Amino acid sequence: MSNKSLVSITDYSKDDILSILASAADFEACPNRTTLAGKVVATLFFEPSTRTRLSFETAAIRLGAKTIGFSDAATSSSSKGETLHDTIQMVSCYADVIVMRHYLEGAARYAAEVLPVPIVNAGDGANQHPSQTLLDLYSILKTQGTLEGLNICLVGDLKYGRTVHSLIQAMSHFRPTFKFIAPDELRMPEEYKTFCRKHGIPFTESRELTDNFNDADILYMTRVQRERFTDLMEYERVKNVYTLNNAMLAGTKPNLRILHPLPRVTEIDPDVDHNEKAYYFRQAQNGLYVRQAIISKVLS
Repeated sequence: MSNKSLVSITDYSKDDILSILASAADFEACPNRTTLAGKVVATLFFEPSTRTRLSFETAAIRLGAKTIGFSDAATSSSSKGETLHDTIQMVSCYADVIVMRHYLEGAARYAAEVLPVPIVNAGDGANQHPSQTLLDLYSILKTQGTLEGLNICLVGDLKYGRTVHSLIQAMSHFRPTFKFIAPDELRMPEEYKTFCRKHGIPFTESRELTDNFNDADILYMTRVQRERFTDLMEYERVKNVYTLNNAMLAGTKPNLRILHPLPRVTEIDPDVDHNEKAYYFRQAQNGLYVRQAIISKVLS
């Protein structure tokens, strides 16, 4: 995009992705810089967030930039009826880049089209979460030593899970094989299965978790997201459908690593936390270095 915004993972080519991952490794080796001294990063979170917001703000601070913004839309003028257009136009007067999470799909794309400063999409509804995808790729690369030819098992909320949607698109550069495990109510949307077919990506689907990931290199667990459901009875039926525990990992490959975008609820038992295959907390730490690389790229 002309103003260097990151709205969708498809805004980045394979070379762009690999450049971000190399930059993240550089920042991991030396995270404290002054390269963005004098810059202002605005974080506008119209939906709740812990890891994404704090890691973006920490990334900015460690690069020498200042941060402004809000973590609750109720504390902004949107609670008075101000439109998204007016809010972001006003903030663009103060900041060099805006990191935005919004509950409406397409909100980040709209912002990128109307603003003079870059937008980084920190999640728009059930659509995209490109910075999470890049830190997922960095975590996969660190644990597997490659991104090429991996077996990846995606589990849980595959219908509303923006992290898995973005991950499928990003991994299309690297010849993966996918297994989609979800209840019927939360199956992978047809558009992403069509994407896999179009790009020659093999995939299978199942409703069963037990013994269904013994050939996986990556087991990507997701939370059933209550906030995405309009029918709470449907949510109650599926909220506890899968729980990964330590015993279920006995027959898995030695190199298997378990990822999760967090927060976790009941889908991973705490007894997994001390298993060497659990990587989700280190995955969250990787988000700092990747988001340093993203901010540096959009402001370069």
